[in-house]
Amino acid sequence: MIEISHVNKWYSPSFQVLKDCTTSVAKGEVVVVCGPSGSGKSTLIKCVNALEPFQDGAITIDGLKVNDPKTDLPKLRSRVGMVFQHFELFPHLKIIDNLCLAQQKVLGRGQEEATAKGMKLLERVGLKEQAQKFPAQLSGGQQQRVAIARALAMDPIAMLFDEPTSALDPEMISEVLDVMVDLAREGMTMMVVTHEMGFARKVAHRVIFMDRGEIVEDAKKEDFFGQPRSERAQQFLSKILSH
Repeated sequence: MIEISHVNKWYSPSFQVLKDCTTSVAKGEVVVVCGPSGSGKSTLIKCVNALEPFQDGAITIDGLKVNDPKTDLPKLRSRVGMVFQHFELFPHLKIIDNLCLAQQKVLGRGQEEATAKGMKLLERVGLKEQAQKFPAQLSGGQQQRVAIARALAMDPIAMLFDEPTSALDPEMISEVLDVMVDLAREGMTMMVVTHEMGFARKVAHRVIFMDRGEIVEDAKKEDFFGQPRSERAQQFLSKILSH
């Protein structure tokens, strides 16, 4: 579903943020990307749907080459759901309108169809009763669940998550992860940048560990948590799992 081949990215001639990154995500696979801050995780996932440009290599989603000038990027992005660290909801729109806007503008759905789809998805994430509220009236965890529902409203073929719980209070993290776990179990193709190792252990098929812009480890979940091959990944895990 997602092919990343020898991707390099520079912010300046002296600062390379991604170094020869190669990996793939199969249909229905859940891949967790982890690593220390500044390792290039978020940059890599943003390159997947062309939110960040890259200078070298190739990324293909369902046969479409992301960095081909002929590729219709808005159309491609409508097929790849993206959930950010900060919820990116429109503050002046009610929750249901946040879910309907892109359906109508990008997919050409009518108001009735878009609203029906939006309500169904709000029910799925446990927020149907919040449809007429504004984002500021919801907790952070609720807003993030709305953001997931909004991405799902576009009927994506894959979902990208960029640290979706890192801006949340601890009590709200589980309500967002529960929605993500359900999605994974339903067979959604997912690429997730996160420090939530419990989530990785529960639903990931593979774990990618990055450091200093490189993919240091790309292993099955069992192998990664059992005994990572690289010393750097072992250090990272010992720190993150010791508490």
